[in-house]
Amino acid sequence: MVSKTPRRARGEKFRFSIFWPLAAVVVPLAGVVMKIEVIDGHKMPRTGAYVLAPNHYSEIDPLAVAVAVWRLGREPRFLAKESLFRVPVLGWALSVTGMVPVARNSSSSSARNTLDATEMLVQHGRGVVVYPEGTLTRDPDLWPMRGKTGAARLALDGDIPVIPMAQWGAQQILPRYGKLRLWPLRRRIRVVIGDPVDLREYREGVVTPAKLNAATDAIMSDVAQLLAGLRGEPAPAERWNPTAHGQQETGRLES
Repeated sequence: MVSKTPRRARGEKFRFSIFWPLAAVVVPLAGVVMKIEVIDGHKMPRTGAYVLAPNHYSEIDPLAVAVAVWRLGREPRFLAKESLFRVPVLGWALSVTGMVPVARNSSSSSARNTLDATEMLVQHGRGVVVYPEGTLTRDPDLWPMRGKTGAARLALDGDIPVIPMAQWGAQQILPRYGKLRLWPLRRRIRVVIGDPVDLREYREGVVTPAKLNAATDAIMSDVAQLLAGLRGEPAPAERWNPTAHGQQETGRLES
């Protein structure tokens, strides 16, 4: 059933922020090319910190995710490379909109960066969108591929719920690595929100690499099952592993 949740979700009060003028421009423009339908929008937390984990198969699907999150009453903040915050103008824009910086290496500074990010999310009760695949899926059929541990690390370090999301239809507007297709207008994109991923068994004790990998698998499994429901077909038994197929895994959103 398609959620009828209004643009500002009931039960949460918002202060004026930079997102309001941005949304006044972006949401109507997105509505010209996208008809976004949100399913089970009531499962999005109305208050408090959370990590939203969607699939990623088109360069334009972050726009659909952002609009859906805004319509559900939350401010769409994304994980962004730390280096982008040092770029003139862009860095300012990322900072004033509260985007979350993350280092892309496994150094101690990266760990400190992740801890700072989780503390900020919890302190301010904010959500963040983290693509667990790190970049556009390499799966030939656009199914979610093997995930990276960024979303799991944020969730476990801060005891923050992970909300799985699947969305489908953006490839009709902008195919992966393809050309933009603006006609016909208002192509249908369906977005479904899932129940929080059950990560209880990974939260106790020290967060080890094994726990992070297992938690990431649990997240990716839930995202894949949500997508299977949208597509009306079963997800692959095994997720695509780019390394095993000689493909690079680098990308802007990688963590």
